Amino acid sequence: MMERKDISTFTDVELLVHTFYEKIRIEAMLGPIFNRVIQDRWDDHLEKMCRFWQTVLLDEHTYYGSPFPPHAQLPLEQKHFDKWQKLWRQTVDEHFSGTNADLAKQQAHRMAAAFLSKIRYYQNNYSI
Repeated sequence: MMERKDISTFTDVELLVHTFYEKIRIEAMLGPIFNRVIQDRWDDHLEKMCRFWQTVLLDEHTYYGSPFPPHAQLPLEQKHFDKWQKLWRQTVDEHFSGTNADLAKQQAHRMAAAFLSKIRYYQNNYSI
């Protein structure tokens, strides 16, 4: 088995993000949600996600924005975030190993928990 390297370049981030979202797009529970929201803007979304993870993992500040607002109104529950995290961890582990690979999994876990908490807050306080 070939030894996996750590996430250390923008090319590594692109491999991770693109491979992950290939899985997301065809996953039974998540694919329809992502495809409905993103529609024909996948290139833009992937670019934005690469810049986001480049900022998080490589400390190269190329992402500017607020990642939560586009998710605020989505009908997401714990099971969606569990599946998202499982696919993310699998993708990281398939390609990478090391400090930044571990950070990628830790940060995804933190983000999922924060997003779910905020979505629940919006659902409980602003539903129509």
